[in-house]
Amino acid sequence: MSQTSIQFNEQGLVPAIVQDAISKEVLTLAYMNEESYGKSLETRETWFYSRSRQELWHKGATSGNTQKIVDMRYDCDQDALLVLVVPAGPACHEGTYTCFSKSLMQENVEEKNNRFDILNVLEKIIAERETEMPEGSYTTYLFEEGVDKILKKVGEEAAEVIIAAKNRDPEELKWESADLLYHLLVLLREQKLPLDEVLSALEKRR
Repeated sequence: MSQTSIQFNEQGLVPAIVQDAISKEVLTLAYMNEESYGKSLETRETWFYSRSRQELWHKGATSGNTQKIVDMRYDCDQDALLVLVVPAGPACHEGTYTCFSKSLMQENVEEKNNRFDILNVLEKIIAERETEMPEGSYTTYLFEEGVDKILKKVGEEAAEVIIAAKNRDPEELKWESADLLYHLLVLLREQKLPLDEVLSALEKRR
């Protein structure tokens, strides 16, 4: 799509919703003018226009927390953008994974609508740990150690699932299966493979 096809508002801006391409978590809402929009398409990294400073800014230019663009989409009115990215660090200037980390209706957010909601929650937490790298977190430790450590843990947990099943121990099997799923999600994040693609593969095999 050409730059002129996007409908910029009277200030010459278009809102850009930035979403993690892997976890699908919304990271931030920013604005682009024609120049930053063009630079984003050209460099495949996010560029925005600061309304407060009235200048162009390249996300991560000073912090290193760049956002690699996987895809850019526009809505039916062509006056809003959805930017799918792989973040190299926190999206928020406060150092958090997403700018939308505070809830007005937390009690409703925590209610589980279906039995697989925990996978969405866990995927989000793992994504937060990878970008924020909080000290003392086991997930942070795994990402710091790298893929070999993560693969080792996946192998260990898979073996422990097998042992629990052979022992006919449902309680042990429950916990070891949970450990395996967690480490598998960590591996998927490290490999930048969305869980959605795994679920899609299962759907195709159905």
